[in-house]
Amino acid sequence: MLPLAEIVNIAYFMEAKRDFEPGPYDISIAEGSVTTEREIAVIKQIREQSKFLLAAGVCASEGGIQGLRYFGDIDEMKARAYPEPEKVHALPLSRPYSEFVKVDYELQGCPIDRHQLLSVLGDLLLGRFPRVATNSVCLQCKRKGNVCVLVAGGTTCMGPVTHDGCGALCPSYGRGCYSCFGPMDDPKPQRFALELALRGMSDADIRRQFHKITSYATAYRGIKGGFDS
Repeated sequence: MLPLAEIVNIAYFMEAKRDFEPGPYDISIAEGSVTTEREIAVIKQIREQSKFLLAAGVCASEGGIQGLRYFGDIDEMKARAYPEPEKVHALPLSRPYSEFVKVDYELQGCPIDRHQLLSVLGDLLLGRFPRVATNSVCLQCKRKGNVCVLVAGGTTCMGPVTHDGCGALCPSYGRGCYSCFGPMDDPKPQRFALELALRGMSDADIRRQFHKITSYATAYRGIKGGFDS
């Protein structure tokens, strides 16, 4: 980020500078997800002041790991976790920014890939239309010459349905993909669920595979067991 700071004016970034400049802004980058009423108002204000809005990370684009509250009762969760749950003003769901405002570009990942971030910012600064790859992790594995951990090793791997961008980090070390980058475009998750079922995985375990880091993602949240209709 240091070379970037030499060619742009960072107007508001409290982790990098104490003072801030009022908008409007050319580019705004929003992290996290919407979990309170206040955050709805904040993201709307950011959208109004921004020419381009980037959602950075799977929390911002898919609701993140806190999206697991989709499968439970928020009041029960607060009662179990906090001595004074009535003081926790959290929404029942953790939702991405795109459900409330127009998001121009989404960068997947937990965390995001710095090369994708700099590529998108560089394109915008040059007046070009940014292009972010939307292939699966499997394609990255093939490009790196990795032996498939799912086919050859029998290791559960979410690579076939997961957005690329991580460089196939986990499979490169013989581990299955956790879907940190969320679903790829048109992942056909139910078909992959059937593949996992044919390999002996139970319906409950299949659902757990999808309901981890990006459980609120539209493509994942309604997944059923491998043999469910």
